[in-house]
Amino acid sequence: MLRTHKLGEADRIVTMLSRQHGKIRAVAKGVRRTASKFGARLEPFMVADVQLFEGRSLDIITQAESLGSYGADITSDYSSYTAASVMVETADKITDDDGSLQQYLLLVGALRSLSRREHEPTLTLDSYLLRALSIAGWAPSFVDCAVTGAPGPHSAFVVQMGGVVADGVAPPGAPRLDPDTLRLLGALLSGDWDVADESSERSSNQASGVVAAYTQFHLERSLRSLQHVDRTRA
Repeated sequence: MLRTHKLGEADRIVTMLSRQHGKIRAVAKGVRRTASKFGARLEPFMVADVQLFEGRSLDIITQAESLGSYGADITSDYSSYTAASVMVETADKITDDDGSLQQYLLLVGALRSLSRREHEPTLTLDSYLLRALSIAGWAPSFVDCAVTGAPGPHSAFVVQMGGVVADGVAPPGAPRLDPDTLRLLGALLSGDWDVADESSERSSNQASGVVAAYTQFHLERSLRSLQHVDRTRA
């Protein structure tokens, strides 16, 4: 479940990302009443098996069975909640009606990891963002030059050029990343959690800035929930 909007006095419009049919918007009737049987299963961050009735403009949800009850565990922790909010907003913007099984599985796995507190929420978020962009065709380079392919390591990072670039093509004033930050970014992209979990707060903060800039550049719009992310590490 990505997001919900109120409709009338008791209904909600639910935007969902499905395994096989991309994004779906459907009406959940009566879920805002206290007696609703499946309202809690249709909240953001939940994973459910949903049965739909085809309507004229919007489908109608007739049944919902829980497959992953991640909502309560995520919303009980502010850092996890803010990270999850960015994830579902990104999934909403990066996927279309055709959808992608890879994007679906990536989001479900990230929400599950957040709910279980497997890693620092900001690390899970940044790893999700890098992988989601890669699936969408915007994989960044953190080792070899993104322009010439010259073997790295390189320290100049240019969002518009797709990652690190060699000194010969780096524009004047291009920001430079230290080796630890580049190592962390590579680990987040590849899923090397042994390296990511051992990273310093300084490297994590610098990496988060890079990931945020790269994400918003390729989405061509800002992520409203990103400004609320709690980057304080436990």
